[in-house]
Amino acid sequence: MSSLTVLDLAAELRKPVPEMLTQLRDAGVAVASADSPISPADKVALLQHLHKISRTATTLGTSTSPGADSRISIKRKETTELKLGGGRGAPTKTVSIEVRKRRTYLKSDEVEAAEPAAAPVAAVVVQPVPAAPTATPAAVAVEVIEATQPVVEEATADEAALAQAAADEATRLAAEAEAARVLAVNEEVERVKAAEAERMRTDPIYRARMDAESSRRRAAENLRRATEVKIIPTPAPPPPAAAAAKKPDRDKDRAGGDRGRNELHLAAGKGGKRDKKTKRKPSGQIHVDNAHTFERPTAPVVREVEVPEAITVAELANRMAIKATELIKVMMKNGLMATINQIIDQDTAALMVEEMGHKIRLVKDSDHEDGLMTAATGEVQESTALPRPPVVTIMGHVDHGKTSLLDYIRKTRVAAGEAGGITQHIGAYHVQTKKGVITFLDTPGHAAFTRMRARGAQLTDIVILIVAGDDGVMPQTKEAIQHAKAAGAPVIVAITKIDKPDADIARVKTDLLKEELVAEDFGGEVQVVGVSSVTGAGIDELLDAILLQAEVLELKAPVDTMARGTIVEASIEKGRGPVATVLVRSGTLRQGDVIISGSHYGRVRAMFNEAGALVKEVGPSIPVAVLGLSGPPDSGDDIVVVADERKARELTVLRESKQREAKLASNQAVRMDQVFARMGDGSAEQKSLNLMIKADVQGSAEALSESLKKLPSAEVKVTVVSSSIGGISESDVDLALASRAIIIGFNVRADSVARRRIQDTGLDVRYYSIIYDVLDDVSDAIGGLLGTETREQIVGTAQVRDVFRSSKFGAIAGCLVMDGEVRRGLPIRVLRNNVVIYEGELESLRRHKDDVAKVIVGTECGIGVKNYNDVKAGDQIECFDRVQVKRTVKAEA
Repeated sequence: MSSLTVLDLAAELRKPVPEMLTQLRDAGVAVASADSPISPADKVALLQHLHKISRTATTLGTSTSPGADSRISIKRKETTELKLGGGRGAPTKTVSIEVRKRRTYLKSDEVEAAEPAAAPVAAVVVQPVPAAPTATPAAVAVEVIEATQPVVEEATADEAALAQAAADEATRLAAEAEAARVLAVNEEVERVKAAEAERMRTDPIYRARMDAESSRRRAAENLRRATEVKIIPTPAPPPPAAAAAKKPDRDKDRAGGDRGRNELHLAAGKGGKRDKKTKRKPSGQIHVDNAHTFERPTAPVVREVEVPEAITVAELANRMAIKATELIKVMMKNGLMATINQIIDQDTAALMVEEMGHKIRLVKDSDHEDGLMTAATGEVQESTALPRPPVVTIMGHVDHGKTSLLDYIRKTRVAAGEAGGITQHIGAYHVQTKKGVITFLDTPGHAAFTRMRARGAQLTDIVILIVAGDDGVMPQTKEAIQHAKAAGAPVIVAITKIDKPDADIARVKTDLLKEELVAEDFGGEVQVVGVSSVTGAGIDELLDAILLQAEVLELKAPVDTMARGTIVEASIEKGRGPVATVLVRSGTLRQGDVIISGSHYGRVRAMFNEAGALVKEVGPSIPVAVLGLSGPPDSGDDIVVVADERKARELTVLRESKQREAKLASNQAVRMDQVFARMGDGSAEQKSLNLMIKADVQGSAEALSESLKKLPSAEVKVTVVSSSIGGISESDVDLALASRAIIIGFNVRADSVARRRIQDTGLDVRYYSIIYDVLDDVSDAIGGLLGTETREQIVGTAQVRDVFRSSKFGAIAGCLVMDGEVRRGLPIRVLRNNVVIYEGELESLRRHKDDVAKVIVGTECGIGVKNYNDVKAGDQIECFDRVQVKRTVKAEA
């Protein structure tokens, strides 16, 4: 921009240059000549100077109109047009819009002194004009203002535009921020809705909970609306006085009647005639008070329902105070088919309670049981722990000498009395040796007695692993090692039969390395002792190893307290009833104590040691046979001495009901999809073999049941109808007849009544004393149900060397028998390039023009194939036979 001089400013204001120089100098602007530059600040100073002169002139009366120069008004006008379209064919209208703006500036000395420098004024290039006559200072100020008015208006417009742009930008940013916030909120709402819908679709429990919550909200809303209903007051009946006023007085004054006389024989106020009684006919309607009042509707009652681990449908409906049929309808809507007496699990019951809109309180059956147990046992007596004998379990493979070793230590012959020479029961023995008192548990070695070995490992302190020196590590040896590791018991390896010439102790130690049992002489921690049950070699070293390990373990137990123990084995003996072999773990068990084990309780009537001698009390780590329980408990159950017999009875009843419910709960509610899935699968045609097991002890019955269920057969299902201990009774025979089962008696016999029943009905009853025989016979029975299958056996193969033509038989193949033999009457196949092209039968078999019955290997012959003449040289004729083979199953070892 070019600079503005005094000459330019004088030309723009149309004033003489000398007058302009004078005014500038009076205003305090230093100018020397007409070519001196003028800055915007100089213009402002000039303008302020002219304002002062103008006010002075106004004060002196030089101005003709008061207030005319005290303010300056700047006007601005804008005109726009707006076109409006007419509706339904109307012509378009044009509307002119005119916007007028007016801004007024007041003259103030204080404001003028404090105002900053004005905005720069754009230079205006004009042509020089002739000098005008001298004007007054007020006129000069007006001219300056008129000259600077476009610049001021432009600056004002720029400021307004900038302010409007800033306002628009702020509005736009605020709108964008609000839109972004709304978008984020909407996205979050959509995400929550999608997650809620997905969870409602995939989680049935959550869906049921939400439905129940919705039902509760609806019930609360109905209750709220019911409370808001206005009660309409009943109109009060009219007062008795008003009713009496309306009733006409029908009684006449008989004393002072129309005749105006009194009757002498009547009392005052009485008439001479009786009133007639009006008889009303009964209408048959009962008159009641019809003054009704509003009754608030009853809201749904939300109850807190206790849901145990197993509950019947009827009991659950009773706790929710609804009919069982309504609950069954709700269960059917949720895809559950159940009857009124069916037992359902806790999760299903909780889902149904939520579906009905009630609150749930999950309870455990063990809570009530623990409370009864605490009440029955009373306060725990504190007693000093004293050293106790070690409990040692003998484990190993079958026929490796476990019982024989124990017999040598006890100086008995238990193995000689075992059926088949193998141990089939778990035995507990208390032995007084030269080295100290030791309790031995002898476990069976057969594969079927896995649970017995597991229980023995859980009860023991030390495990003696028996390995035969001439046989090495076997499958049941490996299983015993796994049980010992699971129980965390230390292991001592006893290598038996070292007196045999083929015993190899080094090989046994090497085999044990594969099972992570490292002997001490190999740098490990496992004690390995070689023993012989015949010569007694190594027995003392084994006992020393046992007692040394017991000292390291520091085995202790309280003595002067109520006894606690474990059931080792249980049986039912004739004349003695239920007999339980108990291993006392702590405390002292005395005759007459009230004991509880599982679902059975009783009072100790008698106790016998392993030798059959009667004992009065036993301490920790001592096994004893106990009489007096109400029934045979399960092997492995805990036995506890209690102080309150009544609480013990309640506890056993509770446990018995739990066992019954658990047995029924195994038949879970059949879902509708399972019902449809079973339709048409052919499962009804599957053959079944029903068995009933009666054994002498609980462990044997358990082992037999598990072994028989494991017999492999996809077409025949082995079902154990019942497994119990004791002799065969008449009720067992009736149950077997009803279920079409075979009774297996393991070391038990039928009584006289049951024998007559068996003879009359012809029931199949089999007696066994060795578990091998049971498994073999049942496998044969399964094979009989499986029937036979047809198999093909290749008898011989002949190769065609040449083909001859016969008028009688057609094509005759000259063959050489390569394998087996070719026999007349058997079916044959013709193979070409090892592919069967024809299957039929022999029509003729000749050798040297003679018909023969068979042709052996390496012999030439002529073969005529019936109804087939396309035999070529190089083909093979295969002779085969179809045989029927009986199907069998093999018991798992």
